Amino acid sequence: MEADKIVVNKLKEHSRLSADDIAEVRNFSFAQRELADHEDLIRQGDEPNLSVVVMSGWVARYHLLSGGQRQYLSFHMPGDWPDAQALFLDRMDHAVCAIGPAVVAGVAHKELTRAITRRPALGFAIWRETLIDAAIFREAITNNSARSKPARMAHLFCELFYRARALGLVRDEQLRLPVSLVQLGEALGMAIATVNRTLVELRASRAVDFRSGMLTISNWQGLCAIGEFDPGFLHLNRQLR
Repeated sequence: MEADKIVVNKLKEHSRLSADDIAEVRNFSFAQRELADHEDLIRQGDEPNLSVVVMSGWVARYHLLSGGQRQYLSFHMPGDWPDAQALFLDRMDHAVCAIGPAVVAGVAHKELTRAITRRPALGFAIWRETLIDAAIFREAITNNSARSKPARMAHLFCELFYRARALGLVRDEQLRLPVSLVQLGEALGMAIATVNRTLVELRASRAVDFRSGMLTISNWQGLCAIGEFDPGFLHLNRQLR
């Protein structure tokens, strides 16, 4: 899918766009960039001058701690716009890196700003996209601090699967999820041994399996119950089953 269509589809998930708004997006000048595995798209402390959409592969947003550890904040798949919020930041308070090889397409902030001036409704849609990102962050805070470890992992699996299904990336109740067990632990605040124990427990529920980068859902309602998952925080116009 072309970059402008990704932006239009992403914004239409939660906002109404007029024909003129869509035409404005189609005039954006996107530049593609290939990223190697673990390559940073932007680093913590950088001054951003463009925002990107994911064309292929996956990227992740993370905080880099003083000791070199990472806290992954969110994962983003083909069809996502992971750093629309960079448009409103003078300096990045987090980094974005590739999870495996990835291709992104960027549009300059100057171009986005001019478009928002011409089409205020488009600006509101972009702002709403950043607010949904914030909602995902809030849910992650609750998930990592207030839920049991099996519920914590189940909730993340539910979130990624639900978002991927909205983007058309799920096939036969399976999602290719190129996240290592170490990265999964860094997202959920778990040691690798705890990640393995928690996966064994979730497999025993026969609701989900995750191995070799493939997430398989056998019982969606059961997994939602384990993870206490309610997709309302994603603010999609249509609810998926």
